[in-house]
Amino acid sequence: MKTDTKVLKLVKRPSAAERSAEAARTDDVESSKAQVDRLQEIPQPTTPRPKPRPAPLAKPAMQMQAQSQVETKLLLEMYRTMYLSRRMDDKEIQLKGQNKIFFQISGAGHEAVLVAAGVVLKPGYDWFYPYYRDRALCLQLGMTPYEQLLAAVGAEEDPNSHGRQMPSHWGNKKLNIVSQSSPTGTQLLQAVGSAEASYRVNLIRELKQRIKSFHDDEVTYVSLGDGTSSEGEFWEALNTACNLKLPVLFLLEDNGYAISVPVEVQTAGGDVSKLIENFPNLYLQRCDGTDPIESLQTMRRAAAYCRNRKGPAFVHAKVIRPYSHSLSDDERLYRPDEERVGDAERDPVKRFGAYLIDEGLIGQAELQQIKDEVDREVLEAADRALSKPQPAPATATDYVFSPDVDPTSKEFDTEAGAELSGNAGTMVDLINRCLQTEMARDPRIVVFGEDVADCSREENLGKVKGKGGVFKVTANLQRKFGGARVFNSPLAEANIVGRAIGMATRGLKPVVEIQFFDYIWPAMHQIRNELALLRWRSGNEWKAPVVIRVPVGGYLKGGAVYHSQSGVSTFTQIPGLRVIYPSNALDANGLLRTAIRCDDPVLFLEHKHLYRQAYNKSQYPPDDFMVPFGKAKVVREGTDLSIITYGALVQRSMVAARQAEQESISVEIIDLRSLAPYDWNGIAATVKKTNRVIVAHEDSLSFGYGAEIAARISADLFEYLDAPVRRVCALDTFVAYAPQLEDVILPQVADVAKAIAELHSY
Repeated sequence: MKTDTKVLKLVKRPSAAERSAEAARTDDVESSKAQVDRLQEIPQPTTPRPKPRPAPLAKPAMQMQAQSQVETKLLLEMYRTMYLSRRMDDKEIQLKGQNKIFFQISGAGHEAVLVAAGVVLKPGYDWFYPYYRDRALCLQLGMTPYEQLLAAVGAEEDPNSHGRQMPSHWGNKKLNIVSQSSPTGTQLLQAVGSAEASYRVNLIRELKQRIKSFHDDEVTYVSLGDGTSSEGEFWEALNTACNLKLPVLFLLEDNGYAISVPVEVQTAGGDVSKLIENFPNLYLQRCDGTDPIESLQTMRRAAAYCRNRKGPAFVHAKVIRPYSHSLSDDERLYRPDEERVGDAERDPVKRFGAYLIDEGLIGQAELQQIKDEVDREVLEAADRALSKPQPAPATATDYVFSPDVDPTSKEFDTEAGAELSGNAGTMVDLINRCLQTEMARDPRIVVFGEDVADCSREENLGKVKGKGGVFKVTANLQRKFGGARVFNSPLAEANIVGRAIGMATRGLKPVVEIQFFDYIWPAMHQIRNELALLRWRSGNEWKAPVVIRVPVGGYLKGGAVYHSQSGVSTFTQIPGLRVIYPSNALDANGLLRTAIRCDDPVLFLEHKHLYRQAYNKSQYPPDDFMVPFGKAKVVREGTDLSIITYGALVQRSMVAARQAEQESISVEIIDLRSLAPYDWNGIAATVKKTNRVIVAHEDSLSFGYGAEIAARISADLFEYLDAPVRRVCALDTFVAYAPQLEDVILPQVADVAKAIAELHSY
């Protein structure tokens, strides 16, 4: 891997005489949190105490003067943004001390390389996945001080999140700054997905004609701190970006600390870029991120590499952190004074101001005029922002789901009177047919996951039968729609979901597969904190309507502990995520079509035991057949008691109900089909009809899904009950390998039959 051997060394340690001369100059920018905390108002007094000045920028090597490299106007604009970013940090620190804002985390010390990135990249054209230190980047791209301070005060007008997220969690629709979250590293895979969307649009002819928001030379920027490089998703993102040669510009802002943990504790050898040197197709650059000129040159090379579609670029910028991690942290507890003083000597704002004067690009008075203008702008922006109201309490639940597309509505209900045709097919057959018809209808749909393609090496498709998923659900999709739309992923669940989020943000419709529910947990960060939250946390500015198909459940001999889990309640409690669980082939077809056409994230659970059962087969419905979410189905009428169930327990309940009929007990069975949302009206109707209720499911008894249903029935329908609500569930343990153990752990027909008899005789 080539690296730049002509990196400009613009930092030199000054002599005592130089430091003494520098000390006489006016310095308006405080360099430590303790000093900033004493600020009472901006602008600061015009006669601050003299302090030692840090090392100035040296002249560029080989007589490469800044005047011939970059126009003076650009350098002054860069300085203005750097100074503005620092003053914004200082102002927020002051407001936090006055209890006028509620959190602060600064970008101090990172300004130079971030402004350089903002100069090189194109707002509203390129795509941006920043992290919380990237204040200066966002300012350079066009975000205003007022907009950033709206976030700090939690105002409803805040374009970043409309008062829903902490300040410095950047997002701006018009600038293509995608809503950022707090979990470190989750943005990396989404950035890869964003770039991959552009890559795939260029491969799919119908998409290139249909979607106009992509550019052949666009770049996706993503940044991270040195601590984040310890996250597994960092390595997953690099792996895919390099493997597909995606135009992702990674910026590592290495300030040496992850809160209190130094980089040598985080990283083997203390240098992340040394560990990634052998990634193929990766353009690796290192620079002094406190030097705006060197940073600008480095970022230009990196961006050009990406724009020329040579692959991803990785810039390792060494920066400083002159303030504590956040105002919730005190770095003096773990950083000695000499270390903090050393950082202050590399302060990018001070050094650049001194450099501009030394090179004759601006005079002291003119530089002071820039500072005064910035100070006034920050003060006025703060006054305006503080006057703006926070979001109204009634808006708290707005945008949990799409306000425009309602999958519970009649628009998605076409099952009544649907004409079926052809030979009866299994659940696998009808899910596959739904995927085929929907992919033919909508070229935005891409299908990927582990083993879902017929054959990754497409030249071998004529020689092999093809995989099409471990359960053959996606068989022949690649043959029909090509490898650009149906493809295999690495064995990395977070990689699958994170990339899908990035693609969906760009307008594609990913339908991804997690091979087994038991292995979904590495993707939990992406599902819980990103996928389900994106719309709400951005105030409906961004969305990611991804469908995640997941084989789930037991009753397969030999499945054992890691192929038989059913912990759906973990996901049904996540706001913003639809959770669907069909029990038969026809419902699976209609519910999956609704999932694909709706505008929300959907977890689509497919019970492995039900994939090829003869009793749940169906003829094929028409191509517009849809079952709405939140609509339960009465699969058996009855009068004496009701069973509310879903998945594999539907058939077991049917068998138990037929047995109970021999004892003159009439059992009604309700198949929920949709777990989040669930059909409360349908539940209430059956409770009022029979007055006795069993909730049956494969999940564990304690804290399982049925607990919510039982609790709500007891709370809202108590007067209609003639007996306590009964639950039939799995034992509070894991599913064992030995069939005899599996049978006793999972609820069987006999368990349902026993509950029917006992409840009827109560």
